[in-house]
Amino acid sequence: MRYIVFIFLFCTSFMFAQERSVDCILLEDENSIICKYITPHGDEPKDITVQWIDPNNEISRQRRMTIPAFHRSIYDYRYLQGRLKGIWTFKVIDKDEEFTTTFSVE
Repeated sequence: MRYIVFIFLFCTSFMFAQERSVDCILLEDENSIICKYITPHGDEPKDITVQWIDPNNEISRQRRMTIPAFHRSIYDYRYLQGRLKGIWTFKVIDKDEEFTTTFSVE
């Protein structure tokens, strides 16, 4: 139930945003890190690249994702267990722009 409430709050926090933004939430009791990128919607699909950068500044995972036409966001998640401790960076590359956020794994 807590997981559903967190996801609802996480999603609605971006509902009225008109700018691009990126944010992550750690759900320790669910062993999850969920990151979201939001962008103004467009009438054509948009390809982006998502990177998870570990505390050693190495790319832990990189994925190309497509935001469908008339949609505004993508989610990516990883398990918390097994992640290096320290400051992580979640980066989204959207055409020639980069958007990042950081979070701490303890």
